[in-house]
Parts: sequence; structure tokens; C-alpha cells
Amino acid sequence: MTTALITGSTAGIGAAFARRLAADGHDLVLVARDTKRLREQATEVHDRHGVEAEVLAADLSTDEGIESVAARLGDRKNPVDLLVNNAGFGNKGRYLDVSMADELKMLKVHCEAVLRLTSAATEAMRERRRGGVVNVASVAAFLPRGTYGASKAWVVQFTQGAAKDLDGSGVRLMALCPGFVRTEFHERAGMGTDNIPGWMWLDADKLVAEALQDLARGKTVSIPDPRYKALMGVVKVTPRGLLSGLSSKTGRKYGPQ
Repeated sequence: MTTALITGSTAGIGAAFARRLAADGHDLVLVARDTKRLREQATEVHDRHGVEAEVLAADLSTDEGIESVAARLGDRKNPVDLLVNNAGFGNKGRYLDVSMADELKMLKVHCEAVLRLTSAATEAMRERRRGGVVNVASVAAFLPRGTYGASKAWVVQFTQGAAKDLDGSGVRLMALCPGFVRTEFHERAGMGTDNIPGWMWLDADKLVAEALQDLARGKTVSIPDPRYKALMGVVKVTPRGLLSGLSSKTGRKYGPQ
């Protein structure tokens, strides 16, 4: 029996990881801000799958929250075998329309927390010569558009670099880069979704299944779904100037800033 720790576990991609990993027999450490929702989730996965589900309420936009999760990841007596850094959010509004406090909060959750939690987890995993980390990024990481995409680009670059440095250690790292997924993400950010074409939406459970397959294959970047793989292939060969204009227009219409 192995243990997986998932941040942002109570909704969306995080909840899909919790369902799948519990069904596969993994014990869980569930991390989010809402204690009530965490307890309900822990009870559900325990009753349905018979796994142990530990609850850890933490706000990853604070040092205290990050430190509490890092301490759990560093617990050698109760080791974590898989870390899923999923917690994140988007800000509504273009650059300079969003307050500096909100921008810095995003960087705290998307970058600093990911760095500190990945470091705490992989240090312990390297000692045991086994373990894995999935850092949830976004296809926005490959587009020159706003601070959200910039923070996710950092996640991708950091994960790839750390994976290379830990090559041969028994520890795998992967950046997961989904497109639009039907979660609470847009609602929490106050973003409408009616204008997003139906074909662009991904199912969270299918996304997680493919992500875990890619992790098992040793991939360091996972772009689930052939549609988004094709889109990102086009992005790679599109001139940056043209891409910047297109992504700016598309970002204002569809995505977080």
C-alpha cells in the first residue's frame, strides 16, 4: 500500500486524482483549505474504496500552509510515494487590472508552493530511491499570454529541470499540461464559460488516467488528449509575434489572465 498526497484535492483535477488513486488502492493525504469538504471527501473515498484518507487543511498562499504540507511530505515514518501539486487558481482581468496582492498570491501558490513541496517530497523520495511528483501546469504555459501562463511556464521548466537532475535516482517528475477541464476553476475566478467551444473541454477522470500512464512511461511533460497535442504542435511552429497576438485575443475571450 502506497500513499499519495494531493493538493487542491476537493474539486476538479485534484478530486479526479483522489478518485482514481483511491480506486487503485492508494492511501491518501488530502490537502485543501476547506476542512468540511476535506472531511466529506475523506469519508467518501474511505467508504467506497477502503483506503485510509488523511485530512490536512492548509492555505498554500501562506508560509504556514506551505510549511505544514512540507512537514508532512518530509515525514520519514509515514512516507508519501506520490505528490500531486494541483492547487491553483486564475485571476479575472488583464495585466495591471489585477491587484498586485492577487498577482503575488498566484505566484505563491503556483511557483513557491510547488518549489517547496516538490523539494520536500523528492528529498525524502530520493533517500528511498522511489517516488513520483506530478506538477499540474497548463497548455497556457506554452502561450505568451499573461501572468497565469507565465506561472505555469515556470512550473513546466522547473519540473523538466528537476527531473533531469534526479535522473537515475528512482524519483520521477512530470508536468501535467491540460487544456480546458470542467471544474470549479472558472467559476471561482468569476469567468464565464459559455463562449468556450464544446470540443475544447476535457473530462477530468480521463485526463488523470492518461496523466498516470504518462508518468509510468517516464514522460516529463504530459499534454493529455490528441486535440491539445495537435494544437501545441501548431504552437511550436507559429512565429512568436503572430502567436502573441493570437494568444492575447484568445486569452481575453476564453482564459485566465
